[in-house]
Amino acid sequence: MINKEILKVRNDLDKLDNKLLDIIKKRTKLVDIVIRNKKFKKDIIDNKRISIILKNIYKKSINKKIDPKITNKIWKSMIRAFIDYEYRNFKKK
Repeated sequence: MINKEILKVRNDLDKLDNKLLDIIKKRTKLVDIVIRNKKFKKDIIDNKRISIILKNIYKKSINKKIDPKITNKIWKSMIRAFIDYEYRNFKKK
């Protein structure tokens, strides 16, 4: 049997997950604007930008006392997912 503390924490995690979904929806809308402003499919992947993002997330993670291995994996996965999204939604040649 699961104790009440675990159930409460799981409920809190579910609420947090819902907030994350709202944030991902907002991020997707911003990526949609980026897609519309890219002229060529080859412009979708910007390795310099990716590198800057990952370095910034690493620094911010350290400052906020978050395990940077967790945030690095999350951001790499999110970046890959949005690159895939851009390729699927890019309409130009």
